[in-house]
Amino acid sequence: MTTRVLVAKVGLDGHDRGVKVVARILRDAGMEVVYTGLFQTPEMVAAAAVQEDVDVVGLSMLSGAHMTLAPLVVQALRAAGSDIPVVVGGIVPGNDMDELRDAGVAAVFGPGASAEEIIATISSLAPQGR
Repeated sequence: MTTRVLVAKVGLDGHDRGVKVVARILRDAGMEVVYTGLFQTPEMVAAAAVQEDVDVVGLSMLSGAHMTLAPLVVQALRAAGSDIPVVVGGIVPGNDMDELRDAGVAAVFGPGASAEEIIATISSLAPQGR
């Protein structure tokens, strides 16, 4: 079965080139990608993820608000009764990565993460035999 990934830009970050590149990488790897667009709230992302029945949620964070917004997306998903894993990519300082994982983020990709690493991680997080 095809892995379904929702990619989103949460908050006021208007930089979307990176998320579009990642969406294309995932699509070219055979995944189905749902892109929610810019300026989403954590609740909007969680609702879309549940409605679209995705396997993984990917957040692109370039605004520096990752420590606030990513945990809120995880919380909104859990409040909706969903255990969909959340991954974060973008400008995330190394000091923040462990704290994001402690907040329920399944994986964090910093600058320079390879396409292969992103694909392998998302593939490993998606439920098998969907």
